[in-house]
Amino acid sequence: MTQEWVDFIAYFTQNNPSPVMTPILKNTSIVDFSEKNISVSCENLGMKIFLETRKKEFERAFSKKVGKDIHITFIVRGKIKKKGKKIETTPLFDFKETKEEIIRKSGLQAKHTFANFAVSTSNQFAYTAAKSVSQNIGVAYNPLFIYGGVGVGKTHLTQAVAHAVLEKDSIKKVLYCTSEEFTNDLIESIREKSTALFRRKYRILHLLVMDDIQFIAGKNYIQEELYHTFNTIIKNGGQVVFTSDRPPKEIERLEDRLRSRFSGGLTIDVQKPDFELRSAILLIKAQERNIDIDIETIKLIAARIDDARELEGKLLEIYARSILENQKITTNMIENELNKKKDDIAKKRSPSEIIKIVCGFYGIKPALIKNETRKEKISHTRQILMFILRSTLKLTYEEIAYILRRKDHTTIIHGVEKITNLTMQNPVFKEEIDRVINSL
Repeated sequence: MTQEWVDFIAYFTQNNPSPVMTPILKNTSIVDFSEKNISVSCENLGMKIFLETRKKEFERAFSKKVGKDIHITFIVRGKIKKKGKKIETTPLFDFKETKEEIIRKSGLQAKHTFANFAVSTSNQFAYTAAKSVSQNIGVAYNPLFIYGGVGVGKTHLTQAVAHAVLEKDSIKKVLYCTSEEFTNDLIESIREKSTALFRRKYRILHLLVMDDIQFIAGKNYIQEELYHTFNTIIKNGGQVVFTSDRPPKEIERLEDRLRSRFSGGLTIDVQKPDFELRSAILLIKAQERNIDIDIETIKLIAARIDDARELEGKLLEIYARSILENQKITTNMIENELNKKKDDIAKKRSPSEIIKIVCGFYGIKPALIKNETRKEKISHTRQILMFILRSTLKLTYEEIAYILRRKDHTTIIHGVEKITNLTMQNPVFKEEIDRVINSL
């Protein structure tokens, strides 16, 4: 099948010459295929979006060439997931593995290193402390507790600590996880009667990095297990790093002994990025994706968007538009993109109207969306609502949490990211979401 795709590219580009299409297609390849489906990887999200605009044309032409109907899915390089792979219940610290395999099994993202972490006055103290911890784990500050709002770089910074430790000594047992993953692991180990394996997974670590620790609040058994895990790692000379959206003293329903442990090291507040830091973040993201954009244009985006999480999304959106329109990114393009007409906003439906329409689409009573039920259909619809409220009305995570009566805005972040990933991985689901949005 791979050779057929190479032949198809040569045939297609010869019959459809284009200064944009030809180099993009030549930089694609088949990474997975079955009888009627193929997955084609491309270099970045902008190229994926561009190729999907002509997806039907590719499918018709390729199906005709191979003599059978073929469905094509475009993915960003490195994003494909193999089906049927069982989730690992214990970290396999095999020191003969490659650096990439060690990073993956440690739960880290390759891009979250100190080398591409932008530093400014808002995060200088946290950065310095994290560097210090990475150079001397178990000694400098233990635990290191970093807290702050959404998109201030907590995950990037704490994963950078783990990367630095592995870079210095790949023999070290390092694991990054969220408090939700820790909770799910423990529940699964109880169900499978394998708590000994669970404890071996976490308690032998030299470095444990746990994100969103606030979610263990009120979960007594989880807190009990974390308390003993924490003590064992520290007793053995290891290091623990936590992140949260608030300081330990403000986490309600947290056991006093854990609150005391969390406060026993160094607690640092990371503020929202200032203009200089937002500009630096955009420059780094543009360099990572080889996006041609000048500093003045970068400054224009940074001046208008103060949410760090939105910066990268807006950059990719502008990049995709520049590819589609076959033009360079300019300040005029940015102005047109950022200066949305007020009339457009006025025409949008209210959050309550959107809730009614989406619930009607999925046959659910709107009142159920705002209660505590976790039935799969209701929970899934609730996450779709989070995604639609965020993407259509541009509401903040905190606003959506208030509207849907969720306790914490990080629940909204998780829901939005989950639906975003599903739309990228599943074309059928993406079409369903498009239909829902069009019905608005």
